[in-house]
Amino acid sequence: MINKITIIGVGLIGGSLAKAIKENNLAKVVFGYGRDQARLEEAKKSNIIDQLSTNIQEAVDNANIIVIATPVGIFQNIFNEINPLISDDVIITDVGSTKTNIVNIAQNALGEKSSCFVPAHPIAGKERSGFEASDANLFNGKKVIITPIENSEPEKIKLIEDIWRSVGAEVDFMNPASHDELLGMTSHLPHMLAFSLVNYLVDQNPTASIYAAGGFKDFSRIASGDPIMWRDICLQNQDQIIRHLKGYQATLDDLVNALDDENSEKLEALFATAKKTRDSWVG
Repeated sequence: MINKITIIGVGLIGGSLAKAIKENNLAKVVFGYGRDQARLEEAKKSNIIDQLSTNIQEAVDNANIIVIATPVGIFQNIFNEINPLISDDVIITDVGSTKTNIVNIAQNALGEKSSCFVPAHPIAGKERSGFEASDANLFNGKKVIITPIENSEPEKIKLIEDIWRSVGAEVDFMNPASHDELLGMTSHLPHMLAFSLVNYLVDQNPTASIYAAGGFKDFSRIASGDPIMWRDICLQNQDQIIRHLKGYQATLDDLVNALDDENSEKLEALFATAKKTRDSWVG
């Protein structure tokens, strides 16, 4: 059993991981760090964390594993703060939705200590944020992508893999660039479309949502995601998101052209291909 795991950022993902670690008896102490003392105390009352502090030195002192679960936009500050406080024995990991920029930030901020860093990304979440929505079963059957960097230590990679498997996740490995390209398509792009669709609807007719059917509600659900988190993701993975948005615009152009031409065969083929693909994913 691990002696102490520190969670920096006890929100939905950090709180869910803390709960899962506790339920599976993976650590003697799950320590929560954040800026808001009252919020941390509430998380402790809810049995999400065992101990807490708003002092970063107390949080990382004697920690075996440090999990960074904040919006990716403040990773730079966190790495800078913890660098003088950690030993070479600690393992640092994260749950961020982007990887290439995070790896660069970690290597620049931590220097030789970056060998302690094992980047990871659980592909799990909810439209609600905050530890109040945390769930120990959130990662059951979900993918977690670990993106080791060149100097990541094998035994530390293995320990992070074991923790994720112990909380029910399926672990895959890929390099940071491949992760960002893939998630740019499968996660970041759909969120951009959902945000844009909701804003478009409001701009066109503020009362239109009253008449929105189930399909709109299903598609737009992810637009309830944390704005700060998604702002930071966009800035961290902007090249891939822009590339996929432009690619998607091209598919919309095809659809517009088919409609303009009243091309029933093209329309049916577009819809049939999408239906066949979607059905194969969920069948």
